[in-house]
Amino acid sequence: MTLVSLAEAAPLEIVPIGGRVGAEIRNVRLSGDLPDAAIAAINDALLAHKVVFFRGQDHLDDEAQEQFGRRLGALVPHPTQGAYGSSASILNLDSSRGGGRADQWHTDVTFVDAYPKFSVLRGVVIPEAGGDTIWSNTHAAYLSLPEPLRLLADNLRAVHSNLYDYASIRPRATAEERRHYEEVFSATVYETEHPVVRVHPETGERSLLLGNFVQRFVGLSKRDFAVLYDLFQSYVTAPENTVRWKWRSGDVVIWDNRATQHYAVNDYGDQHRIVRRVTIDGDVPVGVDGRPSIALSVTAKPTAKVA
Repeated sequence: MTLVSLAEAAPLEIVPIGGRVGAEIRNVRLSGDLPDAAIAAINDALLAHKVVFFRGQDHLDDEAQEQFGRRLGALVPHPTQGAYGSSASILNLDSSRGGGRADQWHTDVTFVDAYPKFSVLRGVVIPEAGGDTIWSNTHAAYLSLPEPLRLLADNLRAVHSNLYDYASIRPRATAEERRHYEEVFSATVYETEHPVVRVHPETGERSLLLGNFVQRFVGLSKRDFAVLYDLFQSYVTAPENTVRWKWRSGDVVIWDNRATQHYAVNDYGDQHRIVRRVTIDGDVPVGVDGRPSIALSVTAKPTAKVA
């Protein structure tokens, strides 16, 4: 019996990890040839658990990762990062290069309007100790809010951008990381207005749409924004709404980018860490009031020199 037919014969084993977020999926060998029933089961598990984990997928290379990703939807390249090798879809996150340590709470690429639906991340080189990733269920965070705060969040809009005060957010960043941010990541500046609460297009659930790309709340002062942002974000990062994954080489993690934030723990010093990501094209968020997100501007930034 082949591994593909095994997936047809035996149901996937889905083992919850956290009480509110995260499940490990066993009894499957990821590939572009998985039967439709297995893909549907993975999609359903993503909607239910927000992030799903797979051990022992060492057979995957970049091409096979892309082939599997396409089963979940159309792949989309990162809007500001360059291509990796011959692939426009693979984002190579290498700790030895600028941009490889995403130690900020964020939802992927929310500085554009139709940001990715799913992200598929594969562990290539993993430190002996450290380098975990934490995910948060932003729907659970929304439900955790007291009712007055939910009503406030329902009516707020936020401007997201990839241009922000990098030095204050990452004061210990290396010169190479600062250079990468200035010359690559923010070479083209995007600004998008999103609802602070988006309605999930498949489940109808409400989730907090925040993360480190948020620059301000529309109509509020900088001071009021800072206070409210920290308050809402504290529910996102509350331990009961999170799950932490200890990577092994060959692991694959998929998350619903419409209902999560994540944080790559930067605790492994000069050990080497490489993970590679493909993302699945998303849709324009819609708020509780039915208003969609709005792309405000896309601007090429003059080249900056970093000492």
